[in-house]
Amino acid sequence: MEEIHLTAQTLFRLGPLPVTNSLIATWLGMLVLAGFGFVATRRLRLVPTGFQNAAEAIIEALLGLMTQVTQDRAKAERFFPFLATFFAFILTANWLELLPGFGSLTYAGTPLLRSANTDLNTPLALALISVIGTQIAGIAALGFWRHAGHYLTFKPTLEGAIGTFVGLLHIIGEVARVLSFSFRLFGNIFAGEVLLVVISYLVPYLIPLPFYIMELFVGLIQALVFTMLTLVFLTAATTDTHQEEGAAHT
Repeated sequence: MEEIHLTAQTLFRLGPLPVTNSLIATWLGMLVLAGFGFVATRRLRLVPTGFQNAAEAIIEALLGLMTQVTQDRAKAERFFPFLATFFAFILTANWLELLPGFGSLTYAGTPLLRSANTDLNTPLALALISVIGTQIAGIAALGFWRHAGHYLTFKPTLEGAIGTFVGLLHIIGEVARVLSFSFRLFGNIFAGEVLLVVISYLVPYLIPLPFYIMELFVGLIQALVFTMLTLVFLTAATTDTHQEEGAAHT
């Protein structure tokens, strides 16, 4: 039976940098995405066919979903490159592990490939990019001090003290968001990997097929959840709540 490891395994080193099997899978995922992008845009046509048609269908579906969340087409288009990259990378990483032979290839007795998202470092890096990117977008949209007003209120009044306390809770929430994003993605994908290994060992051949289909669905849902939650936080961070409150009063 294939061994299950909680952490990624080092294959070799490039100087001080350990190259793990999850890092190799990450590079493979980026190569797949680059190849798909190259093929889809190699011969652009007004009436799309083949890969271009598939790429445009995916873009339109994702952009339409983002527009429904933001209720603002311009804002959805502004966030789209950042979020579409998230979605494409996470989905590709999740689905690559389902390819036959993905975990069977070995290098010096160690599996050559391991899904990027079953290495906690990758979901953690994605979560940090999501949270830090949200803060940068908020500062760019509102300015530093107005964005900081979401977290700290510099008013020597009871209302200001309450606002500062609520802001501190928001700061704690940002840290919790990093942990939540990381462990949600890591936990679901790692659990799926363990399930497939166990089922394939106990009842090989046709029986594991429904579980592979289920993991295709789980991989898609996890990519969508991560992307849509980031979009929700981006939308909140770039919305001037004080201005909206003033408009509501008038």
